[in-house]
Amino acid sequence: MAASLISTLKLVTATRENKTSPVLQRRQKLIKKIDEQISLAIAQANGETFSPTKFKNVVNAETGITEYKAMPKRIRAWWWETGGKLNLSVRYGARIIELAKGKNSIELENLAAVLPTLDLVRKAVEAGELDEAITKVSRAVELKLD
Repeated sequence: MAASLISTLKLVTATRENKTSPVLQRRQKLIKKIDEQISLAIAQANGETFSPTKFKNVVNAETGITEYKAMPKRIRAWWWETGGKLNLSVRYGARIIELAKGKNSIELENLAAVLPTLDLVRKAVEAGELDEAITKVSRAVELKLD
C-alpha cells in the first residue's frame, strides 16, 4: 500500500500569535481613516471626486445569484463650514474623539488648511497622543453593543 501524501509532510501543533496590542490596532484603524480623509481633501482641492471602492455581496435581481462586486464606498468629510470658518472633527467609527477636555473639533481658516491639519493629526496618532481618547471612544462603543 502506498504511503499517504499527508504523512510525507511535517505536521505540528501551532497557534498564531496576535502580536499587535488592542491599542495599536485601534491606532492603525484611525490612521487608515485619516488617510482616507487626506485623499478626500486632496481630491476636493483639485476639484475632483474621491470614491474608493469596497467589495460587497450583491444579489442579482434577474438571476438571483449572489455576486461579489466592487461598490463605491461612501466617505463623509470630517470638516464642515460654520460662520465662514471650517471645523474639523476626528472620528473613530461613528463617534467624535475628544481632542482635549471639552474640545471635539479644530477650527480652520479655509479648505487649504485641512490637509496640513490632517497630516498633523495623523502624526499625533502615530506618536500615541490620542491613545487614551481612542480607547475611551472604543469602550463606549463596546458598552453600547453589550
